[in-house]
Amino acid sequence: MEEKSLRITGADKKFFSKITNTLTKMLIPTKIGINGMLISMKRNSLLKAFENYESEDNNYNKDELEKKYDSAYESYLESLDKYVMDSIYKKVRNNTASEFEKNALAKYYEVTSLKESEYIEYKYRKQKYLIELDYEGVKLGSKEKIIEKYNRFFISKMDSLYKAILRNYSIKVADNTNVYDTAKEWIYTKIFYTLEDYIQNILALKIENKYDENLKNIISEYEKFETYTVGKLDTRDSIEKNMVLLGISRKLFTHSLPLIVAEQCYEKLLKDARILVQDTKIAVKREKAYLMLINLIEDYNIKLLSTKVYWETAKERDEYKKFWNSYKEISKLKETDFIEYIRKKEILFIKNDMKKLKNQKTDYSRIITYYKRKLVDYGELKQIKNSYTSKGKYIKIKEAA
Repeated sequence: MEEKSLRITGADKKFFSKITNTLTKMLIPTKIGINGMLISMKRNSLLKAFENYESEDNNYNKDELEKKYDSAYESYLESLDKYVMDSIYKKVRNNTASEFEKNALAKYYEVTSLKESEYIEYKYRKQKYLIELDYEGVKLGSKEKIIEKYNRFFISKMDSLYKAILRNYSIKVADNTNVYDTAKEWIYTKIFYTLEDYIQNILALKIENKYDENLKNIISEYEKFETYTVGKLDTRDSIEKNMVLLGISRKLFTHSLPLIVAEQCYEKLLKDARILVQDTKIAVKREKAYLMLINLIEDYNIKLLSTKVYWETAKERDEYKKFWNSYKEISKLKETDFIEYIRKKEILFIKNDMKKLKNQKTDYSRIITYYKRKLVDYGELKQIKNSYTSKGKYIKIKEAA
Protein backbone atom coordinates (compact mmCIF):
# COMPACT_ATOMS: atom_id res chain seq x y z
CA MET A 1 0.00 0.00 0.00
CA GLU A 2 2.78 2.37 1.06
CA GLU A 3 4.76 1.57 -2.08
CA LYS A 4 1.70 2.07 -4.26
CA SER A 5 0.90 5.36 -2.60
CA LEU A 6 4.41 6.66 -3.15
CA ARG A 7 4.29 5.56 -6.75
CA ILE A 8 1.06 7.46 -7.40
CA THR A 9 2.27 10.64 -5.69
CA GLY A 10 5.48 10.74 -7.64
CA ALA A 11 3.98 9.57 -10.93
CA ASP A 12 3.51 13.15 -12.32
CA LYS A 13 5.47 16.10 -10.97
CA LYS A 14 3.21 18.53 -12.94
CA PHE A 15 0.12 17.32 -11.07
CA PHE A 16 -0.05 20.21 -8.56
CA SER A 17 0.65 22.85 -11.18
CA LYS A 18 -2.25 21.45 -13.22
CA ILE A 19 -4.52 21.66 -10.16
CA THR A 20 -3.42 25.28 -9.61
CA ASN A 21 -4.19 26.22 -13.22
CA THR A 22 -7.60 24.54 -13.04
CA LEU A 23 -8.47 26.30 -9.79
CA THR A 24 -7.44 29.67 -11.27
CA LYS A 25 -9.73 29.11 -14.26
CA MET A 26 -12.54 28.03 -11.93
CA LEU A 27 -12.12 30.98 -9.58
CA ILE A 28 -12.34 33.61 -12.32
CA PRO A 29 -15.84 32.63 -13.50
CA THR A 30 -16.86 32.34 -9.83
CA LYS A 31 -15.65 35.90 -9.27
CA ILE A 32 -17.63 37.01 -12.31
CA GLY A 33 -20.68 35.24 -10.90
CA ILE A 34 -20.32 36.96 -7.52
CA ASN A 35 -19.79 40.35 -9.18
CA GLY A 36 -22.68 39.65 -11.52
CA MET A 37 -25.06 39.04 -8.61
CA LEU A 38 -23.80 42.14 -6.83
CA ILE A 39 -24.25 44.28 -9.96
CA SER A 40 -27.74 42.87 -10.48
CA MET A 41 -28.71 43.80 -6.91
CA LYS A 42 -27.24 47.29 -7.21
CA ARG A 43 -28.89 47.75 -10.62
CA ASN A 44 -32.33 46.78 -9.30
CA SER A 45 -31.94 49.20 -6.38
CA LEU A 46 -30.88 51.93 -8.80
CA LEU A 47 -33.83 51.37 -11.15
CA LYS A 48 -36.26 51.47 -8.21
CA ALA A 49 -34.69 54.68 -6.88
CA PHE A 50 -34.73 56.22 -10.38
CA GLU A 51 -38.39 55.27 -10.88
CA ASN A 52 -39.32 56.87 -7.55
CA TYR A 53 -37.28 59.98 -8.34
CA GLU A 54 -38.95 60.39 -11.76
CA SER A 55 -42.42 59.76 -10.31
CA GLU A 56 -44.94 62.58 -10.26
CA ASP A 57 -46.29 61.44 -6.88
CA ASN A 58 -46.34 64.49 -4.57
CA ASN A 59 -46.54 62.35 -1.42
CA TYR A 60 -42.75 61.90 -1.51
CA ASN A 61 -40.08 64.44 -0.64
CA LYS A 62 -38.28 65.16 -3.92
CA ASP A 63 -34.99 66.05 -2.22
CA GLU A 64 -34.97 62.79 -0.27
CA LEU A 65 -35.74 60.81 -3.43
CA GLU A 66 -32.89 62.55 -5.23
CA LYS A 67 -30.47 61.69 -2.40
CA LYS A 68 -31.52 58.02 -2.49
CA TYR A 69 -31.17 57.96 -6.27
CA ASP A 70 -27.69 59.55 -6.15
CA SER A 71 -26.61 57.09 -3.44
CA ALA A 72 -27.92 54.09 -5.41
CA TYR A 73 -26.22 55.39 -8.56
CA GLU A 74 -22.86 55.79 -6.82
CA SER A 75 -23.08 52.29 -5.32
CA TYR A 76 -24.00 50.87 -8.73
CA LEU A 77 -20.98 52.50 -10.42
CA GLU A 78 -18.65 51.17 -7.72
CA SER A 79 -19.86 47.60 -8.35
CA LEU A 80 -19.26 48.02 -12.09
CA ASP A 81 -15.77 49.42 -11.52
CA LYS A 82 -15.00 46.47 -9.22
CA TYR A 83 -16.23 44.07 -11.92
CA VAL A 84 -13.77 45.51 -14.45
CA MET A 85 -10.80 45.21 -12.10
CA ASP A 86 -11.72 41.91 -10.39
CA SER A 87 -13.03 39.99 -13.36
CA ILE A 88 -12.14 41.41 -16.76
CA TYR A 89 -8.62 42.40 -15.74
CA LYS A 90 -7.91 38.91 -14.34
CA LYS A 91 -9.30 37.19 -17.43
CA VAL A 92 -7.14 39.33 -19.71
CA ARG A 93 -4.09 38.67 -17.52
CA ASN A 94 -4.76 34.90 -17.58
CA ASN A 95 -5.37 34.95 -21.34
CA THR A 96 -8.95 33.63 -20.99
CA ALA A 97 -10.72 36.85 -22.04
CA SER A 98 -12.97 37.20 -25.07
CA GLU A 99 -12.38 39.92 -27.69
CA PHE A 100 -15.20 41.94 -26.13
CA GLU A 101 -13.51 41.77 -22.71
CA LYS A 102 -10.11 42.69 -24.15
CA ASN A 103 -11.63 45.71 -25.90
CA ALA A 104 -13.54 46.63 -22.73
CA LEU A 105 -10.33 46.71 -20.69
CA ALA A 106 -8.49 48.68 -23.38
CA LYS A 107 -11.29 51.29 -23.36
CA TYR A 108 -11.19 51.37 -19.57
CA TYR A 109 -7.48 52.28 -19.61
CA GLU A 110 -8.11 54.80 -22.38
CA VAL A 111 -10.67 56.57 -20.16
CA THR A 112 -8.59 56.40 -16.97
CA SER A 113 -5.59 57.86 -18.81
CA LEU A 114 -7.49 61.19 -18.85
CA LYS A 115 -7.54 61.40 -15.06
CA GLU A 116 -4.33 63.39 -14.61
CA SER A 117 -4.61 65.77 -17.56
CA GLU A 118 -8.39 66.15 -18.09
CA TYR A 119 -10.09 65.29 -14.81
CA ILE A 120 -13.52 66.75 -15.66
CA GLU A 121 -13.69 64.86 -18.94
CA TYR A 122 -12.44 61.71 -17.17
CA LYS A 123 -15.16 62.00 -14.52
CA TYR A 124 -17.98 62.01 -17.06
CA ARG A 125 -16.46 59.60 -19.56
CA LYS A 126 -15.78 56.97 -16.90
CA GLN A 127 -19.45 57.02 -15.83
CA LYS A 128 -20.48 56.80 -19.47
CA TYR A 129 -18.11 53.89 -20.08
CA LEU A 130 -19.28 51.84 -17.05
CA ILE A 131 -22.98 52.32 -17.82
CA GLU A 132 -22.47 51.38 -21.49
CA LEU A 133 -20.55 48.27 -20.43
CA ASP A 134 -23.43 47.10 -18.22
CA TYR A 135 -26.01 48.04 -20.84
CA GLU A 136 -24.50 45.48 -23.24
CA GLY A 137 -25.03 42.79 -20.60
CA VAL A 138 -28.57 43.96 -19.80
CA LYS A 139 -29.58 43.75 -23.48
CA LEU A 140 -28.22 40.21 -23.80
CA GLY A 141 -29.26 38.58 -20.54
CA SER A 142 -32.31 40.37 -19.13
CA LYS A 143 -36.06 40.11 -19.48
CA GLU A 144 -37.89 42.58 -21.68
CA LYS A 145 -39.40 44.38 -18.68
CA ILE A 146 -35.96 44.96 -17.13
CA ILE A 147 -34.58 46.18 -20.47
CA GLU A 148 -37.48 48.63 -20.79
CA LYS A 149 -36.85 49.99 -17.26
CA TYR A 150 -33.12 50.21 -17.85
CA ASN A 151 -33.64 52.00 -21.17
CA ARG A 152 -35.43 54.85 -19.37
CA PHE A 153 -32.59 55.24 -16.88
CA PHE A 154 -29.94 54.79 -19.58
CA ILE A 155 -31.37 57.50 -21.87
CA SER A 156 -31.89 59.95 -19.00
CA LYS A 157 -28.41 59.50 -17.53
CA MET A 158 -26.66 59.47 -20.92
CA ASP A 159 -28.40 62.71 -21.87
CA SER A 160 -26.96 64.42 -18.81
CA LEU A 161 -23.46 62.92 -19.30
CA TYR A 162 -23.22 63.91 -22.98
CA LYS A 163 -24.40 67.43 -22.13
CA ALA A 164 -21.77 67.67 -19.37
CA ILE A 165 -19.02 66.49 -21.75
CA LEU A 166 -20.05 68.99 -24.46
CA ARG A 167 -20.32 71.77 -21.86
CA ASN A 168 -16.74 71.05 -20.81
CA TYR A 169 -15.57 71.26 -24.45
CA SER A 170 -17.54 74.48 -24.95
CA ILE A 171 -15.70 76.14 -22.06
CA LYS A 172 -12.38 75.17 -23.63
CA VAL A 173 -13.36 76.47 -27.09
CA ALA A 174 -14.67 79.75 -25.66
CA ASP A 175 -11.49 80.25 -23.63
CA ASN A 176 -9.66 83.06 -25.43
CA THR A 177 -6.55 82.60 -23.29
CA ASN A 178 -5.78 79.43 -25.27
CA VAL A 179 -3.73 80.87 -28.12
CA TYR A 180 -2.73 77.50 -29.59
CA ASP A 181 -4.87 76.78 -32.66
CA THR A 182 -3.74 73.15 -32.75
CA ALA A 183 -5.18 72.57 -29.25
CA LYS A 184 -8.54 73.96 -30.35
CA GLU A 185 -8.45 71.89 -33.52
CA TRP A 186 -8.36 68.78 -31.32
CA ILE A 187 -11.31 70.07 -29.25
CA TYR A 188 -13.37 70.59 -32.43
CA THR A 189 -12.61 66.99 -33.38
CA LYS A 190 -13.79 65.83 -29.95
CA ILE A 191 -17.01 67.86 -30.24
CA PHE A 192 -17.91 66.31 -33.59
CA TYR A 193 -16.97 62.83 -32.34
CA THR A 194 -19.18 63.26 -29.24
CA LEU A 195 -22.13 64.54 -31.30
CA GLU A 196 -21.82 61.60 -33.68
CA ASP A 197 -21.57 59.15 -30.79
CA TYR A 198 -24.71 60.62 -29.18
CA ILE A 199 -26.76 60.53 -32.37
CA GLN A 200 -25.75 56.95 -33.21
CA ASN A 201 -26.29 55.51 -29.74
CA ILE A 202 -28.72 57.70 -27.78
CA LEU A 203 -30.81 59.59 -30.33
CA ALA A 204 -31.29 56.37 -32.32
CA LEU A 205 -32.49 54.64 -29.13
CA LYS A 206 -34.86 57.51 -28.36
CA ILE A 207 -36.37 57.34 -31.84
CA GLU A 208 -36.65 53.54 -31.70
CA ASN A 209 -38.42 53.64 -28.32
CA LYS A 210 -40.49 56.76 -29.19
CA TYR A 211 -39.01 58.36 -26.10
CA ASP A 212 -39.87 61.96 -26.99
CA GLU A 213 -42.63 63.25 -29.25
CA ASN A 214 -40.62 66.41 -30.00
CA LEU A 215 -38.05 64.31 -31.87
CA LYS A 216 -40.36 64.28 -34.90
CA ASN A 217 -38.85 67.65 -35.84
CA ILE A 218 -35.39 66.16 -36.42
CA ILE A 219 -36.25 62.79 -37.97
CA SER A 220 -35.41 64.02 -41.49
CA GLU A 221 -32.02 65.37 -40.32
CA TYR A 222 -31.33 62.11 -38.47
CA GLU A 223 -32.11 60.12 -41.64
CA LYS A 224 -29.75 62.41 -43.58
CA PHE A 225 -27.03 61.71 -41.01
CA GLU A 226 -27.57 57.95 -41.43
CA THR A 227 -26.49 58.19 -45.08
CA TYR A 228 -22.99 59.10 -43.84
CA THR A 229 -22.67 55.98 -41.64
CA VAL A 230 -22.26 53.62 -44.61
CA GLY A 231 -19.00 53.21 -46.52
CA LYS A 232 -15.75 55.12 -46.40
CA LEU A 233 -16.02 58.92 -46.25
CA ASP A 234 -13.73 61.30 -48.12
CA THR A 235 -12.93 64.83 -46.88
CA ARG A 236 -16.02 66.35 -48.51
CA ASP A 237 -18.31 63.70 -46.99
CA SER A 238 -16.78 64.25 -43.55
CA ILE A 239 -17.39 68.01 -43.73
CA GLU A 240 -20.97 67.43 -44.87
CA LYS A 241 -21.54 64.92 -42.06
CA ASN A 242 -20.22 67.39 -39.48
CA MET A 243 -22.48 70.06 -40.98
CA VAL A 244 -25.50 67.78 -40.37
CA LEU A 245 -24.27 67.07 -36.83
CA LEU A 246 -24.10 70.80 -36.07
CA GLY A 247 -27.59 71.31 -37.50
CA ILE A 248 -29.00 68.64 -35.17
CA SER A 249 -27.00 70.01 -32.22
CA ARG A 250 -28.79 73.38 -32.55
CA LYS A 251 -31.99 71.57 -31.57
CA LEU A 252 -30.62 69.12 -28.98
CA PHE A 253 -27.76 70.94 -27.25
CA THR A 254 -28.58 74.65 -27.27
CA HIS A 255 -27.25 75.13 -23.72
CA SER A 256 -24.44 72.57 -23.64
CA LEU A 257 -23.13 73.75 -27.01
CA PRO A 258 -24.10 77.44 -26.98
CA LEU A 259 -24.36 79.58 -30.07
CA ILE A 260 -20.93 81.20 -29.62
CA VAL A 261 -19.28 77.74 -29.67
CA ALA A 262 -21.46 76.38 -32.49
CA GLU A 263 -20.47 79.49 -34.48
CA GLN A 264 -16.79 78.66 -34.06
CA CYS A 265 -17.48 75.05 -35.10
CA TYR A 266 -19.20 76.30 -38.27
CA GLU A 267 -16.28 78.64 -39.00
CA LYS A 268 -13.90 75.69 -38.61
CA LEU A 269 -15.94 73.72 -41.20
CA LEU A 270 -16.07 76.72 -43.54
CA LYS A 271 -12.30 77.03 -43.38
CA ASP A 272 -11.88 73.31 -44.16
CA ALA A 273 -14.39 73.53 -47.03
CA ARG A 274 -12.74 76.57 -48.63
CA ILE A 275 -9.30 74.94 -48.47
CA LEU A 276 -10.74 71.77 -50.01
CA VAL A 277 -12.19 73.75 -52.93
CA GLN A 278 -8.96 75.60 -53.69
CA ASP A 279 -6.73 72.53 -53.20
CA THR A 280 -8.79 70.11 -55.34
CA LYS A 281 -7.24 69.78 -58.81
CA ILE A 282 -9.83 67.59 -60.57
CA ALA A 283 -12.58 69.83 -61.99
CA VAL A 284 -15.52 67.50 -61.24
CA LYS A 285 -14.44 66.94 -57.63
CA ARG A 286 -13.75 70.66 -57.16
CA GLU A 287 -17.27 71.50 -58.37
CA LYS A 288 -18.77 69.01 -55.87
CA ALA A 289 -16.69 70.51 -53.08
CA TYR A 290 -17.85 73.99 -54.15
CA LEU A 291 -21.53 73.00 -54.03
CA MET A 292 -20.95 71.54 -50.57
CA LEU A 293 -19.38 74.87 -49.51
CA ILE A 294 -22.40 76.79 -50.80
CA ASN A 295 -24.72 74.53 -48.75
CA LEU A 296 -22.52 75.06 -45.69
CA ILE A 297 -22.61 78.86 -46.15
CA GLU A 298 -26.42 78.67 -46.27
CA ASP A 299 -26.57 76.48 -43.15
CA TYR A 300 -24.26 78.82 -41.27
CA ASN A 301 -26.18 81.95 -42.19
CA ILE A 302 -29.72 80.59 -41.89
CA LYS A 303 -29.53 78.06 -39.07
CA LEU A 304 -27.08 79.94 -36.88
CA LEU A 305 -26.51 83.63 -37.65
CA SER A 306 -30.23 84.30 -38.12
CA THR A 307 -30.73 83.33 -34.45
CA LYS A 308 -27.81 85.42 -33.18
CA VAL A 309 -28.82 88.18 -30.78
CA TYR A 310 -25.52 89.62 -29.55
CA TRP A 311 -22.98 90.88 -32.09
CA GLU A 312 -19.42 92.05 -31.40
CA THR A 313 -19.97 95.29 -33.32
CA ALA A 314 -22.95 97.22 -34.66
CA LYS A 315 -21.30 97.13 -38.10
CA GLU A 316 -21.36 93.30 -38.17
CA ARG A 317 -25.02 93.29 -37.12
CA ASP A 318 -26.01 95.83 -39.79
CA GLU A 319 -24.11 93.94 -42.50
CA TYR A 320 -25.90 90.74 -41.60
CA LYS A 321 -29.29 92.50 -41.61
CA LYS A 322 -28.54 93.69 -45.13
CA PHE A 323 -27.60 90.16 -46.17
CA TRP A 324 -30.71 88.70 -44.49
CA ASN A 325 -33.06 91.15 -46.25
CA SER A 326 -31.50 90.26 -49.62
CA TYR A 327 -31.87 86.54 -48.84
CA LYS A 328 -35.58 86.98 -47.97
CA GLU A 329 -36.19 88.86 -51.24
CA ILE A 330 -34.46 86.14 -53.27
CA SER A 331 -36.42 83.42 -51.41
CA LYS A 332 -39.66 84.81 -52.87
CA LEU A 333 -38.53 83.45 -56.26
CA LYS A 334 -38.42 79.88 -54.95
CA GLU A 335 -41.99 79.05 -55.93
CA THR A 336 -42.20 81.03 -59.16
CA ASP A 337 -38.73 80.71 -60.76
CA PHE A 338 -36.63 78.08 -59.00
CA ILE A 339 -33.64 78.30 -61.38
CA GLU A 340 -33.39 82.08 -60.94
CA TYR A 341 -33.74 81.60 -57.16
CA ILE A 342 -30.75 79.21 -57.13
CA ARG A 343 -28.68 81.54 -59.33
CA LYS A 344 -29.31 84.68 -57.29
CA LYS A 345 -28.85 82.85 -53.99
CA GLU A 346 -25.49 81.50 -55.11
CA ILE A 347 -24.34 84.95 -56.24
CA LEU A 348 -25.38 86.41 -52.87
CA PHE A 349 -23.46 83.73 -50.97
CA ILE A 350 -20.33 84.14 -53.11
CA LYS A 351 -20.21 87.91 -52.71
CA ASN A 352 -20.89 87.69 -48.98
CA ASP A 353 -18.17 85.08 -48.47
CA MET A 354 -15.64 87.08 -50.51
CA LYS A 355 -16.14 90.01 -48.13
CA LYS A 356 -15.34 87.76 -45.17
CA LEU A 357 -12.15 86.46 -46.77
CA LYS A 358 -10.46 89.87 -46.74
CA ASN A 359 -7.72 90.27 -44.13
CA GLN A 360 -7.79 86.58 -43.19
CA LYS A 361 -4.62 84.84 -41.94
CA THR A 362 -5.23 81.91 -44.30
CA ASP A 363 -4.30 82.43 -47.95
CA TYR A 364 -7.61 82.25 -49.82
CA SER A 365 -6.36 83.83 -53.06
CA ARG A 366 -7.14 80.74 -55.16
CA ILE A 367 -10.73 80.40 -53.96
CA ILE A 368 -11.28 84.13 -54.49
CA THR A 369 -10.15 83.61 -58.10
CA TYR A 370 -12.53 80.65 -58.34
CA TYR A 371 -15.39 82.78 -56.96
CA LYS A 372 -14.65 85.52 -59.51
CA ARG A 373 -14.82 82.99 -62.36
CA LYS A 374 -18.23 81.91 -61.08
CA LEU A 375 -19.40 85.55 -61.02
CA VAL A 376 -18.11 86.01 -64.58
CA ASP A 377 -20.13 82.94 -65.64
CA TYR A 378 -23.23 84.45 -64.03
CA GLY A 379 -22.64 87.81 -65.73
CA GLU A 380 -21.88 89.58 -62.43
CA LEU A 381 -18.29 90.44 -63.41
CA LYS A 382 -16.83 91.44 -66.76
CA GLN A 383 -14.10 89.33 -68.30
CA ILE A 384 -10.79 91.19 -68.50
CA LYS A 385 -8.42 90.21 -71.24
CA ASN A 386 -5.56 88.27 -69.73
CA SER A 387 -3.02 88.98 -72.49
CA TYR A 388 -1.90 91.67 -74.92
CA THR A 389 0.82 92.29 -77.50
CA SER A 390 3.43 95.02 -77.05
CA LYS A 391 6.23 95.70 -79.52
CA GLY A 392 5.64 92.34 -81.09
CA LYS A 393 5.85 90.51 -77.73
CA TYR A 394 3.04 88.41 -76.19
CA ILE A 395 2.41 89.44 -72.56
CA LYS A 396 0.08 87.53 -70.16
CA ILE A 397 -1.73 89.18 -67.23
CA LYS A 398 -1.86 87.17 -64.00
CA GLU A 399 -5.61 87.23 -63.26
CA ALA A 400 -8.43 86.96 -65.76
CA ALA A 401 -11.29 88.42 -63.76
